[in-house]
Amino acid sequence: MPAALSVQCSVLSLGPVQLATNLLLAPIAGYCDLAFRTICREFGGVGLACTDLLSPQGLLRGTATSLDLAQTNDFDKPVGMQLYGSDPEIMAQGARWAVEHGATVVDINMGCPVDKVTKKDGGSKLLTDLSRAVAIAARVVKELEACALSESQWQQRLGTARLIGSGRIPVPLTCKMRLCWHTSDYESGAACSPHLARMLADVGVVAVTVHGRTTEMKFSGQVQLAGIARVVEAVDGRIPVIGNGDVRSPADAARMIRETGCKGVMIGRGALSMPWIFRDTWAHLSGEQASGEPGEVPVATQIAMIRRYFDLMRQYRDDHFAIFQINRRVSWFAKPLQRKLENGKMEGIKPFKEAVRNARTPQAVYEALDRFAAGELRGGFGAWEAEEAAA
Repeated sequence: MPAALSVQCSVLSLGPVQLATNLLLAPIAGYCDLAFRTICREFGGVGLACTDLLSPQGLLRGTATSLDLAQTNDFDKPVGMQLYGSDPEIMAQGARWAVEHGATVVDINMGCPVDKVTKKDGGSKLLTDLSRAVAIAARVVKELEACALSESQWQQRLGTARLIGSGRIPVPLTCKMRLCWHTSDYESGAACSPHLARMLADVGVVAVTVHGRTTEMKFSGQVQLAGIARVVEAVDGRIPVIGNGDVRSPADAARMIRETGCKGVMIGRGALSMPWIFRDTWAHLSGEQASGEPGEVPVATQIAMIRRYFDLMRQYRDDHFAIFQINRRVSWFAKPLQRKLENGKMEGIKPFKEAVRNARTPQAVYEALDRFAAGELRGGFGAWEAEEAAA
């Protein structure tokens, strides 16, 4: 294995939990349901997969939406459960709920830029109040220590990971953040993330994930690798830093590790069209696959993957919700299905997407998949549709 690549696929431990790979599936709001996590795991390469953002109040009240988002099973391990909020006590009780319901890792969201989260002082709004952010983390760590697990309990939630240590061991706490709130602060060298990461390490947080954008940037512009590197430098090896943002190929992950010094990579939107990106990225980082681009996946395999996702959604939820999800997600799933024709132009697949978007029964979804696999529902050529470019 080349020396440079061997460093990039180094072991990543989140406190007592040693992951099988240093690649993590991000907690993408509205997308990281159990069905999608299962698809990613079945392709391989996933070290840890995270749930959607979880409201501790919803978990404690037992609301249907929160319980659906937190749904997991024995195959879905190791799993991170990410909580968002601003009240230390409620966050602590939410963390206890997560431990009692199978979490391998608990994460606090300090990076979500969405208004409905920040207006309640959660997510990246915590970057404007570091004392509150640290107080929440400290209280959650204390709660996790109070409900430490035995070795037999740990064995039920490790999956592909392994446990370091013996006796009763607490579920570890991690935090996910952005560089800071204001882009001007980052540009002037005054981003809060390096200082916050050090303070979080002081109270027992075992790792931080840094999305290399500010809150003001949301998902626009390019990820700032230099900003992630500043956090890596600030923690000085005390805890691992996981990089996040704009990873859409194995080469992107390798570059992030090389240029920031981070120990792991969290992939979010890059996985929505290519659940196999973890498999290909791990192969690349391990020196098993020279190409820095995702491998070719046969159309039949991709159609089988979409079918599998739809089947799982029907199994885990119901037909109505499964149809709703496949209607809205077909644009993501269909992106890799476009192929270049002999004349160099791109073959259009709009008829296929429209057929799935307009499906109102499971049978209509399956029919669209079967017809595309048989060579139908294709037509036109050109650039990506505006909606896909925006996504």
